[in-house]
Amino acid sequence: MNIELLDLDARHPAALPGVAAALRALSLRVSDGEQVAIIGPSGAGKTTLLQVLACAHPPTQGQLQLAGVNPWTLPAPALRRMRGQLFLAPQVSPLPPRQRVVTSVLAGRLPAMGLLASLRSLFYPADIPAAYAALVHFDLGDKLFERVDRLSGGERQRVGLARALLAPASLWLIDEPLSALDPMRARMAMVALVGLARERKTTLVATLHQVDMALAHFPRIIGLRDGQVVFDLQAEHVSPEHLAHLYAQHEHELRGETLPLTMPEVAPAAPAPVVMHCR
Repeated sequence: MNIELLDLDARHPAALPGVAAALRALSLRVSDGEQVAIIGPSGAGKTTLLQVLACAHPPTQGQLQLAGVNPWTLPAPALRRMRGQLFLAPQVSPLPPRQRVVTSVLAGRLPAMGLLASLRSLFYPADIPAAYAALVHFDLGDKLFERVDRLSGGERQRVGLARALLAPASLWLIDEPLSALDPMRARMAMVALVGLARERKTTLVATLHQVDMALAHFPRIIGLRDGQVVFDLQAEHVSPEHLAHLYAQHEHELRGETLPLTMPEVAPAAPAPVVMHCR
């Protein structure tokens, strides 16, 4: 699925009145079957961009076209069908805690299923081998029948990614997929997502804080800051100077560090008086 944004403005749904738009006059194009990483400091508008592309909420200004169509001009049934071609994996997947992993993964197919088939799949998983194959890509084959609430945060994140492999989608929108993963599984997840998207000719747009992972696995990198595109380059052309400019005043994020929490200074308390009781 190809994407085109032209002079697009968008606000985060939770933004307070008077707060600047999260995306401002943003223009970009993504070709059908392309794999793109969006990087930039916190607050750059990366998550809002994915939500706009997922048709979760409309832009406030400008144009959005998916596969040559403005989704917000479609009648409600056609908009639902359009959303069925999109797969959004949020940073924290909303997986039902008491559900089995196999059921959660197969839920990726729900947009292509009728009501009765969807209800039946909650109790009788229809394609267990497909769910297992998807989980193996993320080193979770042994968790097939585990309950979701017994998984670690990183395991739940990988279950959310495995859903994409079964979704009937031509556009994968993946938000911070590595935030809870160790380096080895982060590389595994990137190899699976980018490799399978390329193999299936699925368009992939992912936001990443891990700049090294973005440069290593994605052919195209878009730097986003303050809701605007700072650079749009092939990975081999992204220089240290580009990154330094993008992360100015946010160098700790570029280095993969977190800022220490600072506690207010408190004057030392006076020692408590010693009270003696005589009997």
